[in-house]
Amino acid sequence: MSRIQAVLETLKAQRRTALIPYITCGDPFADTTPQIMLALAEGGADIIELGVPFSDPMADGPVIQKASERALARGIGATQVLAAVREFRTRNQHTPVVLMGYANPVERYDQRHGQHSFIRDAAAAGVDGMLVVDYPPEECEAFAAQLKATGLDLIFLLAPTSTEQRMKDVGRIASGYVYYVSLKGVTGAGHLDTDAVAAMLPRIRQHVRVPVGVGFGIRDAATARTVAASADAVVIGSRLIQILETETRENAPAAARGFMTEIRTALDLKE
Repeated sequence: MSRIQAVLETLKAQRRTALIPYITCGDPFADTTPQIMLALAEGGADIIELGVPFSDPMADGPVIQKASERALARGIGATQVLAAVREFRTRNQHTPVVLMGYANPVERYDQRHGQHSFIRDAAAAGVDGMLVVDYPPEECEAFAAQLKATGLDLIFLLAPTSTEQRMKDVGRIASGYVYYVSLKGVTGAGHLDTDAVAAMLPRIRQHVRVPVGVGFGIRDAATARTVAASADAVVIGSRLIQILETETRENAPAAARGFMTEIRTALDLKE
């Protein structure tokens, strides 16, 4: 059983919703990512999604795009992302970490270090899963098998526009959890229709056996609490990055911890 599966099964038994924050590695400062990850876990994060900076993040809105640009300007790439996870693991062995990004950095890493080296090195660093936005399920069965062989989960995105066939394809390959993009558009968009989310999740669960997390448009405790009534997990990224980008180096971890505590409290009061 993977670390992700174990955490989600424990939360399900407790009738609790998983809290999954997203941050971009290397933002807002090049060297504070492990400390912010630790603070997120201390504040109640159950799984941490760590963004791998990329120059053309097509699924991401302006907030995360700018975070990626700032991280790239500081020299943050796949190697530095894995180093951040290794440092985080020296103090936290239980909170799962999912790398979220695009195919290009993974493939460039493999070109430099050898075939399948990114998966190998990610597993050695303490990564638990990967979400590669531009790897469609019908084209990455070999990649999924390589991840599974090293104990890593492969997470996929589903959207309001996903077809029944897409859901079936994702359900056949995905492990860990599935990330439902609750809005048409890019990350950080507004106008989340929580009723539409609640109506969509049963359709997804007809084809997907792993837990379903919901993200895009969740910006505060009230919305998180509403989404938690039907989702297995809530994912928050853009709002967290906006909070962090206004903080000093010294205050960033505390700000991350405080925001997580606020959301975690709301989720645990959802009933």
